[in-house]
Amino acid sequence: MNTIQANGYPIHFNEKGYSELNKFLSENKYSNIFIFADSGTNEQCLPVFLPNLETDLAIEIIEFEAGEENKNIETCIELWKVLTELKGDRKSLVINVGGGVVTDLGGFVASTFKRGIDFIHVPTTLLAMVDASVGGKNGVDLGSLKNQVGVINVPKMVLVDTQFLETLPQNQMRSGLAEMLKHGLIYDKKYWNLFSDLNNLNTDDLDVLIHQSVEIKNSIVMQDPTENGIRKALNFGHTLGHAIESYFLENDTKATLLHGEAIAAGMILEGYISFKKELIAESDYLEIKTVINSIFDKIIFEEKDLAPIQELLVHDKKNEYGTIQFALLDGIGNIKINQIAENELIIDAFLDYNS
Repeated sequence: MNTIQANGYPIHFNEKGYSELNKFLSENKYSNIFIFADSGTNEQCLPVFLPNLETDLAIEIIEFEAGEENKNIETCIELWKVLTELKGDRKSLVINVGGGVVTDLGGFVASTFKRGIDFIHVPTTLLAMVDASVGGKNGVDLGSLKNQVGVINVPKMVLVDTQFLETLPQNQMRSGLAEMLKHGLIYDKKYWNLFSDLNNLNTDDLDVLIHQSVEIKNSIVMQDPTENGIRKALNFGHTLGHAIESYFLENDTKATLLHGEAIAAGMILEGYISFKKELIAESDYLEIKTVINSIFDKIIFEEKDLAPIQELLVHDKKNEYGTIQFALLDGIGNIKINQIAENELIIDAFLDYNS
């Protein structure tokens, strides 16, 4: 698969990625390399990654606990301390090997340590490959509120190796599919249509779909790196999806949702809002609902859940001047940003989701 040129860095794929990484290491005079991995990727992915790394530099592996609940400033403090103890300096390089938590958090730690050191992303989950590692967003959660603290700062490169997907359980693969579905809905109807029947897809097909998904996200980010305009399109499904994810994360009576599971529900809900605001036809909405529900288990929303979820919407990063802003579909394959939805319409969306 061809390299994709992003805004100031390349995105390499599979075998070519390792040769480009090793060439990069030989051409740049780093003092040492720190590899960030969570407990899962340290065990399952580093045995695949490390044999492909060709360098005489000292390498330190720094592991932290896996899970969204550890994507916080406390983990960052521990990592900053470890980097300091291991004599990290301005010429150190961080390589983040892992899913979205590792790339988000690792990129933030590197971007702030000694006012910023270079880093590379090696995403190991489908979600991280098509979304988290692309676009330069790095950050952590504030309590249960998603990505409230962070920076936009690009890596030196991204290396997408799809063989890491063989280590993923099915729920993690589905979680990544949510972002790929979103890319079709907001940008390319033909791409969306490819997901109407996943039964006939093989490994090579998935590689091509991943490459296309990265191309879509990169194309949008290149137009608007700092999210002042069209990049907000990537938040379709995320206004309600992030609120749902945060609510389930902080509520001890609820099972924690994977990011993609919450976003899948968010896309159905925001698809309903798009339909009711006459931006898409009812047939389009029903198609979206049917396809997503064929891939993801339905989430149970009780009446008592709705008010707290709505209250969390005020923390969405797209909001301006106290107004909750949605990115809504304008037909499948197109988007309208900075849209408003009344509370009653949001409640109706949940009622329809439950029906």
